[in-house]
Amino acid sequence: MAKSLQDQLLKAGLANKKQAVRAKKAKNSKEKLKRAGVEVTDEAAELARQAEEQKLAKDRELNRQKTERDRQVAIQAQIRQLVQLNRVSERGDTEFRFPEGTLVKTLMLNDRQRTAVVNGQLAVVKTGDNYDLVPRKVAMKIAERDEKCVLLCNDDSGDEVQDDEYADYQVPDDLMW
Repeated sequence: MAKSLQDQLLKAGLANKKQAVRAKKAKNSKEKLKRAGVEVTDEAAELARQAEEQKLAKDRELNRQKTERDRQVAIQAQIRQLVQLNRVSERGDTEFRFPEGTLVKTLMLNDRQRTAVVNGQLAVVKTGDNYDLVPRKVAMKIAERDEKCVLLCNDDSGDEVQDDEYADYQVPDDLMW
């Protein structure tokens, strides 16, 4: 006949008589409390349940973070693809300066491109370390995905007549900012 676990531990020398008596008393006292109608909580089971809940919450948070990273990578890939398909690749010999945060960056454009950027037909976007010109419609699609990538997108002013108080003054043609 198989011996109880308590007897096996005593025989192997892993427990002593004092520990066996203490365990038996604890078990008997729990049984007495149950019979008396007092709620007895198993602390070890409660701690194990709490540890499992914490692990599940941590796993959910890690999964949410991974999903968010994957979504950001997909958005950046979409932006790169939009820029590659629609960028204006030719460059000119005139400097065009635009703000990026607290810095002022420079692109080399021709006069036609410079006019288009000023009028809002072209926009300056940044992908990685590159600055590119794209049409305004493409810049709006990029801004829907990530506003930080669109550095300069002027309002499409067209040929609207504005009430300009300096309209009477002539601006020199060779004035560059």
